[in-house]
Amino acid sequence: MTEASTIAVSAETGAAPGGDVQQDKPRSLASDAWRQLKKNPIFWVSVILIALFVLMAVVPQLFTSTDPNEAILQQARERPSLDGPWFGRDIQGYDIYARTIHGARASILVGVFATLSTLIIGTALGIIAGFYGGWIDAIVSRLTDIFFAIPLLLGGILFMSVMPNDQNTPYLVVVGKVVVVLAIFGWPGIARLMRSSVLQVKPNDYVQAARALGASPWRIIRSHVLPNAMAPVIVVSTINLGVYIAVEATLSFLGIGLTPPAVSWGVAISDALVGIRTTPHMLLFPSLFLSLAVLAFIMLGDAIRDAFDPKSR
Repeated sequence: MTEASTIAVSAETGAAPGGDVQQDKPRSLASDAWRQLKKNPIFWVSVILIALFVLMAVVPQLFTSTDPNEAILQQARERPSLDGPWFGRDIQGYDIYARTIHGARASILVGVFATLSTLIIGTALGIIAGFYGGWIDAIVSRLTDIFFAIPLLLGGILFMSVMPNDQNTPYLVVVGKVVVVLAIFGWPGIARLMRSSVLQVKPNDYVQAARALGASPWRIIRSHVLPNAMAPVIVVSTINLGVYIAVEATLSFLGIGLTPPAVSWGVAISDALVGIRTTPHMLLFPSLFLSLAVLAFIMLGDAIRDAFDPKSR
């Protein structure tokens, strides 16, 4: 066989002239999304900011060695300076920089655990409603409508007003109450989104083939429905994480969320209103960190959404 004919046969069969077969590896939706994310500068900016805030929450000692609960009344209302406290002191003499750094822990904990709780509850109910349908779908849908009728912030205010905290309440209990409130009133959106995703995945051929082969409903859900329906839920949950941090700050600002001795950005903002006219720096720095954290998670969610959206590619 001549060289020209060898090249022609190779072109038809997909084999290289040397005899090796060149086959493109199939790419999954996740791999395509990762390729898009790596090219997106917004993704990397949000990841860097989130990593910084998580590091502040986990190891605040890397950023400051000052006790956030150490009050020096003689230095109350001290202005920010490079020689003294970087962010100044509040009306009680607390170091605002130390309280801002340590406040990341409570805010990030509330956001992460509230997101995980709503993700678990909403995903489970959404899959059950979408996969089984019938009267189960009707019950879950009506239950979702009931919780949708109560706004998240209003439900948090009502719940936390009934179960207030005091200075003797343990730290984890204070954080846990806020997480429970956000989980109770935050899951309906995830459940409705998951239900619609399952309804789109269920008629596909690979699901019907699994049914024909006698696979159990749990196996179909675990192996076929859940992996192909989770992408939009993960995107919305990432955005919701920033929203939950903002809601926690709002509840703490109203005095019914996290309460002292717990330190959070919302508590710091609430304390700053007392002396906002004479010491505006008390409000500036906690608000700045809160805004950056919320913005980082929302930007991450937007980047992930664009990466998983085939219309953007």
